[in-house]
This record gives sequence, structure tokens and C-alpha cells, in this order.
Amino acid sequence: MSTPYQDAQRTGQDAVRAVILDRAIALLVAEGPAALTVRRIAAEIGSSTKVLYTMFGGKEGLLDALYREGFARLRRAQEQVPCGEDPLAYLTELGRVYRELAIAEPAYYRVMFEQPVPGFRPGAEALALADGAFDASVAAVEACIVAGVFRPGDAHEISKLFWAATHGAVSLELAGHFAPAEAGARYEALMAALGRAFGAGTPSLDERATP
Repeated sequence: MSTPYQDAQRTGQDAVRAVILDRAIALLVAEGPAALTVRRIAAEIGSSTKVLYTMFGGKEGLLDALYREGFARLRRAQEQVPCGEDPLAYLTELGRVYRELAIAEPAYYRVMFEQPVPGFRPGAEALALADGAFDASVAAVEACIVAGVFRPGDAHEISKLFWAATHGAVSLELAGHFAPAEAGARYEALMAALGRAFGAGTPSLDERATP
């Protein structure tokens, strides 16, 4: 009987990488960060430890790869969203995909945002990849501004505010503070409110503060 590693080997290096990351994330969920050792993962998939050291350089490299993979999956999911002719609808759909992916893959969401492994800090390249995962959101905000749907502003900053708000709602849902029956409608209402807050006919906070 072949091992998961041997099965993946027949397909190629990408499959080997995927089976290692999938097993690592499963161990993290089931047993916590102490289970994430090179020796344990190698035993689980039926490979030598040399395979993991060669591909990832050790535990830190493996954690960095898990972090990257989470954001890569987010980017791939958002790339499947058609732009269409309505930039606000596109931006809203990107937000829905963000929530759907978090619910479908909560373990990766934890690695991306909740630092489940004490002391781990992603490297500069991984952080750049994470930031780039939101390029589609920035482009959607820019399109909203150009189309006159949003008032003029910094598209990067507006995108960050959308992210902050939607991330908070998703995190509360995953933590069990929002019941499943309510969470979807609440998330939709939040995104609609955000769209109105930056609408072309709505004054900014600075304008509201001006006497």
C-alpha cells in the first residue's frame, strides 16, 4: 500500500507540496502548534524528513508556506469573480468570497490572521504576497471612484477599511458570536452600509466635522 507522499510523487512536486501543507494544517487544527514538527509531518505522509527540509528548510519555512498558501487561495478565489459592468457589485462579491473562503477553510484563516503558532512571524516576501491578495479589492474601489459610484479618495485606504470591517464580521462569526442563521444577512447588511458610506452623495467624515 502506497503512502500519501508516494501517491503525490507520481503527480509531481506541486502535489507533494500540497499533501505536506494539507497534513500540516490538519495537525494544527487537531492537536495544536506542538504537533507541527518536521519529524511528525514526515511520519504522517510517509516521507523522510529530508523531503520537508529540502522543500521548506524546516518548521519556520513550513509555517511561512502555510501563510502564503492561505493568501494564494484567497487570490485564486477572487480571480474567479467576474468583473461585470457594476464595480460596486464586483467589490461586494469579492467580500462575499472572502467570507465564504474563511468559513470553508478556517484553519488557513487562523494562520493568515490569528497567529496560532506563538513566535511565528511571516517573512517580507510572504507579507508582500498577503498584501497583493487584495489588489482586486483596490482595483474595484478605484473603478467605483472612476465611475462616480464612490466619492474621490485613496482607493488603497478605502479598500483597507472595507477589509477591516468585513474581517471583523467574519472573525466574530467564526468565533461563534454570530449564529449561522443570522451571520449571512448581517454580513450583507454590513457590506451594503460600507458601500453607502463611501457613496458619491455621502459627505466624508472630514466634511461632516467641518462647521
